[in-house]
Amino acid sequence: MLLSGGCGLLTAGAVSPSGRPRNRWGSSERFTFYGIPATLVLMFREALQGVVEGTDGGLAGVLMDFEGIALETYVKQEAGMDIEAVGAEVSVVVKAIQRATEMLDAGDTKEVSFKSERMVTLIRVVNEMYFLALTMKPDGNFGKGRFMLRTTAPRLLSELE
Repeated sequence: MLLSGGCGLLTAGAVSPSGRPRNRWGSSERFTFYGIPATLVLMFREALQGVVEGTDGGLAGVLMDFEGIALETYVKQEAGMDIEAVGAEVSVVVKAIQRATEMLDAGDTKEVSFKSERMVTLIRVVNEMYFLALTMKPDGNFGKGRFMLRTTAPRLLSELE
């Protein structure tokens, strides 16, 4: 979530049908920041929702930095999980795998996945600072989940830079 206050994230005059300001991703919430009306921009929610809802068995998604801080999350109501906790734990694993691939001179880590009895987590590295994670049911469509992460990561990367 980013605070927009002259950052160029909102286009002047861009208004949704309900009369609320609209950012370039199509969503916004109003609040006051130091007494000045401001907009909380939910930049990546639509992208995460698209990944989760577009994958059979998708439960939750997170865009997170490697320090374990979530930039955005999306969780289906029936998921009943804390995707931020999942992401924070996953960040430790992905960092260890990245170190191992460096030591083996195997190149950059692009994708990691693990499967447990109750869920599967697919991770796509966006850049040296961020990754995307999709948590899904064990009987979900892994191929579709991998495809959704692979095609979404470049779009998010362009917004992060």
